[in-house]
Formats: sequence, C-alpha cells, structure tokens
Amino acid sequence: MPTKFKARATLRADVTASLVVFLVALPLCVGIAVASGVPAELGLVTGIVGGLVAGALPGSSLQVSGPAAGLTVLVYEAVQSYGLGVLGVLVLAAGLLQLAMGALRLGRWFRAISVSVVQGMLAGIGMVLIAGQVYALADTEAPAGGPGKIMGLPGLAGDLLGGGPGLTAAVLGAGTVAVLVIWPKWRRASKVLPAPLAAVGLATAATFVLDLPVARVRVQGLLEAVQPPGAEDFGALLSFGVAATVIAFTLIASAESLFSAAAVDRLHDGPRTDYDKELMAQGAGNTLCGALGALPMTAVIVRSSANVSSGARTKLSRVLHGVWLLLFVAALPGALGIIPVSALAGVLVHAGWKLIPVREFVPLWREHRAEAVVLAVTAFAIVGINMFEGVLIGLLLAVVKSAWEISHVQVETEEAGRGQALRVRVLGNATFLRLPKLLDQLESLPRDRAVELNLAGLRHVDHACGMALAAWEEEHNSRAAADSSASGLPSSGSATGSGAPGGGPGSGAGARQSSP
Repeated sequence: MPTKFKARATLRADVTASLVVFLVALPLCVGIAVASGVPAELGLVTGIVGGLVAGALPGSSLQVSGPAAGLTVLVYEAVQSYGLGVLGVLVLAAGLLQLAMGALRLGRWFRAISVSVVQGMLAGIGMVLIAGQVYALADTEAPAGGPGKIMGLPGLAGDLLGGGPGLTAAVLGAGTVAVLVIWPKWRRASKVLPAPLAAVGLATAATFVLDLPVARVRVQGLLEAVQPPGAEDFGALLSFGVAATVIAFTLIASAESLFSAAAVDRLHDGPRTDYDKELMAQGAGNTLCGALGALPMTAVIVRSSANVSSGARTKLSRVLHGVWLLLFVAALPGALGIIPVSALAGVLVHAGWKLIPVREFVPLWREHRAEAVVLAVTAFAIVGINMFEGVLIGLLLAVVKSAWEISHVQVETEEAGRGQALRVRVLGNATFLRLPKLLDQLESLPRDRAVELNLAGLRHVDHACGMALAAWEEEHNSRAAADSSASGLPSSGSATGSGAPGGGPGSGAGARQSSP
C-alpha cells in the first residue's frame, strides 16, 4: 500500500477510535467526579489532561488515561477529611513523586508487586464503591466508612421496599445497570454507541420526558470548578495523614497504570510499553491535574481496551479523545445538568462489580490457595479499615507468604560408625518461619548420641535460626555426654559443627532425610 494511502487509513482509524473512547469516557468522567464528592467538571478536566498531556507523551502507545473508579473511594475520603483545596496538593505531590520514580527508572519494579495484592486492592475498592453508590442510586446520603455503608444496606432496602422517596431514583439506577449488562449483547448497537453512554442517555431521556423527581448533576461551570490549590493548602503536607494519602495515591495510581499497560500490550501487536516513560507520563498528567485542582489520573483498562478494539493504531487516538472532551465542555456545559445522579451511580455500581475478580477467584483458590487468601484478606481489610492500611496488610501478608514458601529446610542424618557422633546436615533456606518445625525434627534425634551439625548445605540462614541451631547442638551434646557418664557408657565421640552456608559434601550412603 502506498505511504499516502496508508497514512490516510491510519488517520481514519485513529479518529474513529477516538470518538468511541470519548463516548465511553464522558459518562465515566462525570460519574467518578460525582462519586468522589467533587464538581462533575473536574472529572472532565482530568480526562482532558489524560488525553492531551499523558496521551501525547511517550510510554504506552494505545492505553488511555483519565479519572479511575479505583481511586474514587480514596479521593472521597481525602476530600471529606481535608477539603477540596487540599485535593490539588495531594494530586500534585503524587505526580511529582511519579516523575521522580520514572526518572530513577523504578517503573519496571512495579511489576514485582504481587498480583494478588493488586487484585485484592481492586476488589476491596469495588466492594466499597458498590456499597457507597447503592445509596446514591436511591438519592440517599451514604454512611461514613466501609463497615457503616454495609451495615446500613438492610435499612436502605427496607425503606425502598416500603415505598420511600428514593424508590423512583433506585428504579432508574437499576434500569441503568440492566442496560449496561444487556446492551453489549446487542452487538450491532454496541458498535455504534458504547454501553455506558447508551445507559446514561436512556436514563436522562426518561428523566426529562417523564419529569421524574430525582436528583440531577449540579453544574457550576468549568472555570468556576477549576480552583488551583492556594499557598495555605500546601501546609497540609506536614500532616502525617496527608503524607500517607499522597503515598497511597502514588502507589495505587502507578500500579494500576502499569498493570493496565501490561494488559493493553497483550491486546495489540504494536510497540510495547516503556514502563519508566509511562510512569513519567502519568506523573506529568497528575502534576498538571493537581495544579488545576482536579482528580488524580491513571491509565484505565476500560477506555484503553475500547481504544484498541476500535482499531486505534497510534497515540493520536487518545490525544483526540481529550480534544473531543474539551470541545464538549466548551460547547455544551449545561448538558451535564440534565443527567440524573442515580444513572451515574448505576454506571459506577457496574464498574465496581467489574473490579471484583469473581470468576478468577475459584480457579485461583484451587491452584494457588495462598494467593487467594492474600487477595481476600487485602480486599476485606480495605473494606473494614481503609485503603492505605488494607494495601499495607496485603503487601505484608504477600511477603510472609513468599518467605514461608521459600523457607524449605531438609534435615539429613548419616551414621558415621560405632562410637562416632551422628552426622546431621541441614540443607535449604532456614528462616524463623520454619524454626519451630526444624527444632521439632532435631529434637526427635536420639538423645544419647552426640551430633555433628553441618550447616554448609544451607543457602540462607537468618540470625534467629543460626543462634537456635548453635544452642540446640550445644545443649544436645551436653545432655548426651551427661547421660553417657551417668550410665557408665563410653562417649559416642566429639561433635564439631561445620560452619557457614554455601555448600558441602553430599550425604553418604544410608543417609536419612526429612523435611520440616
């Protein structure tokens, strides 16, 4: 194909894909902003920055950035605790940290984060998101905290079944969820109009035509919504809670973006993602979002997969989607005011459900039970405590699990002849996690025989194990010598432990093996 025609085909594909991504992103940007407790326009600002700034920078060629459902809960808590002005400081600081990590080439290290922790994090966010948006679905204020939201669900259900004032909004929101589930099965229609836009559009039309008594999105104008943080807001960074929230923003946004990049790379045959450059692109976008007082930005798999499946070939498609969002805000600012809040809540309930790996959990439980436990503990810790501490608990549990799995220790004994000490070799990786079973195994050796403990076969031995093994050998041989003296029998020989890990002679014939 001539170069001119090939360039035209590429341009046509990118423009078409950008329009699809714009239609997918529009309701999500607005819905995430409303659920985060900020003006709806700020979600669109983040989407615009994600397209025009992060989309134009090198890193990933086809993934699309914008506000993400995965950060909704954390943003809402931050706004409620510190105020809307401090949100810009949080996002700006997180963006600067991302830029620094990218410059230090730390992007690739995010691939070392346990996938179970990330899945558990998203599952926990999904559960809290659903629990909170169910109240918005019924135009009702949600209780504070994850446990409070869950405990309040029976009361909410009772009010709705009794014909409470939120029943109309709940029916409208439930209808939105139903359209989101059913619409993709109508393939011809879903190719023309994405499910989120179709669902919100139908709900908005029904609200307008029937004049339904439901809450609608509050509109204050783009210029009024954009409020850069003031000098006094930066003082909040000295607070431990604010600093911890910045770290949470940074880690979660970075991990979600880079995991999304890995997933998007599997969907196309184009250039692979440079993780360090992509991290810097996300950092640049978040720095600008923070300066504008907008929501934090991440790469989003829903928009990215829509971009790839629509035939996008270059980064132009994601830049253009930002252009379309900007034109929409400039040309139709009042259009947001007719959208019912319950419809956006339905979109986020559906998005929250997709964050929970229901189908993947059962196979994971069968094949890697410990990973499934890490996932579940992380998710429920986020629901029961909060986002930051839940993720820390998950990471700690993943580290303990890995340490336990690599701490395989094997004990071998070898007869050295009559009157000689029993030769005992310890092989593998000896850590404090295996110490109780290791000492039990050693205690089962004959008490009346001195031992020669050889640790040369250990690839790793931590301080706790080294001290415990030395103490056990000394105590065992002292007891064996005392028993021999009391019984009048000759000693079974001297015992000399051989020292450092790193290899040693193989066990001789007739060696006995056991593994704690």
